Amino acid sequence: MPPRIRSGVFEDLAWLGLSWETPVRRQSEHFADYRAAFESLRAWGLVYPCFCTRTDIARAVAAREAASGVRWPRDPDGAPLYPGTCAMLPGTEAERRIRAGDPPAWRLEGAKALAAVSPDALAYARFDCFGVESRVAAHPERWGDAVIVRKDVPASYHLAVVVDDALQGVTRVVRGADLEAATDLHVLLQRLLGMLPPCYHHHRIIRDVGGAKLSKCWRAESLADFRARGATPCAVRRALGFDLGASA
Repeated sequence: MPPRIRSGVFEDLAWLGLSWETPVRRQSEHFADYRAAFESLRAWGLVYPCFCTRTDIARAVAAREAASGVRWPRDPDGAPLYPGTCAMLPGTEAERRIRAGDPPAWRLEGAKALAAVSPDALAYARFDCFGVESRVAAHPERWGDAVIVRKDVPASYHLAVVVDDALQGVTRVVRGADLEAATDLHVLLQRLLGMLPPCYHHHRIIRDVGGAKLSKCWRAESLADFRARGATPCAVRRALGFDLGASA
């Protein structure tokens, strides 16, 4: 994350009344931690290299849909589940491509990973905005063979946050509702890596007039923009589902 953007995040958090431990953990400085977690999964035979591009996957799924007349299953984000193309590659072929400089992503073999974990362990605690906890069943099978190591860095978001939370001793996680389904995959990774899942809360997200979530990818309004228009921290927290009893 560029320094300018990072300082803006800190400013936004402080404006909302939040504090944090220092020094702040930067993922780019801890690739070795993610690599170690990945190597554990690899040693157990739970991952495989994938050379497919998004275009390759889209074409393979389109061909299967055309042949069957049935819509291919989608993950919770709406993307087609990986059809398993590279799962069938001979190990020698994968090694040859890697040696030739064709970097793979690495996917968690979903069915095998699920078989390695007790069904009773695939649950986690969540808490609501009042702090009341409940148990939730996780369904990581919805993600199929998810990417856990990208081609360009030795982790995906899923693997990185699982390792970060464990190494920092995080016991409570607060994220947006758009990431709630990803927790299913995180719980599976935590169990495979011998980690105890934290307790989670997924708050409401602020949307634009068209119903889309505010995202920097689409140059949506930021907290700095809200501040400039006179928004208060209390108003933002209430929009996210917090400070429900506040009047300001």
